[in-house]
Parts: sequence; C-alpha cells; structure tokens
Amino acid sequence: MGAGKTSVGRYVAQRLRWNFVDLDDRIEALAGRSVAEIFNAEGEIGFRGRESTALAQVLGELAEGAPTIVALGGGAYAQPGNLTLLTGFGAPVIFLDAPVEELWRRTQQTGSARPLRSDEHAFRTRHEERLPHYSQAAHRIDTAGKSVAEVAAEIVWLISMSNIGSTEDS
Repeated sequence: MGAGKTSVGRYVAQRLRWNFVDLDDRIEALAGRSVAEIFNAEGEIGFRGRESTALAQVLGELAEGAPTIVALGGGAYAQPGNLTLLTGFGAPVIFLDAPVEELWRRTQQTGSARPLRSDEHAFRTRHEERLPHYSQAAHRIDTAGKSVAEVAAEIVWLISMSNIGSTEDS
C-alpha cells in the first residue's frame, strides 16, 4: 500500500505502449461497487475471493493478448492462491518497495479510501507480515524518494534487459 503500483504501472504501460490493468479497478467493475464497499459488505475474506477471481480472469485474458502491465493490490501477492496463479502463468513480478515510514506517509497524502489503512501500528504490522511474500517476487525496486518517472525508467530498463514481454523465442 502506497508503493506506487497503479501510478507507476500506468506510466510504464504508456511509455511502452502496452495495456494496463489495475486489479482493484477490475474487481470494482465486476462487483459494481468500490473496494471500500466490498470490504464493508463482505470483509477482507470476501474481497480476497473476488480478487483471486479477477486475477484468474486477467491472466486468462493475458494468455491470448498483448503485453500488459498489471498492478496488483497490496495484499494480492500475499495470498497463496494468487501466488500460485502468477507462478503458473509465468508472469514476472516486480515488487515496488519503500521504507514503511514512507509508505505510511504516501497513503496519508492520497486521500483515497483504503479499507486496510487504519492506524500506523496496524499498517506497520501488515507490512511486516507481507514482506516475506513480497520478497518472493522476481525483481525488487526501491521507490523511496523517487518520482513515478524515475521508478518507471528502472522498470522499463529491467524489462528491456530481461526480455519481459518479448515475443521472440529465447
């Protein structure tokens, strides 16, 4: 939460002329209500079920489509079923990281509704619990003190160096 997944993902997709999917946006479209409303009505368990369904749908579409950047929600990668889906698909995952103090500050500045952002202690605890999952990502980029454009440039470089999204056989 607050790492810049959506902002950076959109920027990278525009720069590469790829498609962009924000998983939270997809969940909202499928449910016909906001993430906050889903959390209020169904709790985190209900939301996570919807998240897994939406992720499976997006990955099914990607198997047949153009290169796409997918921004996962902060807890998506921490769910074992989602990790299995992503690993099975072969999607390279990039973990956008920053010190928890900076993530907390960023989430305060956005003003958007974040159902799991309550107090700073709970935020820190959730971040610590998720770190072992995030650490399984193929790549990690530190976003601390960097602009969206700077982080995006690192991702574009990483993509160019690793042939992510390449249609050529290796």
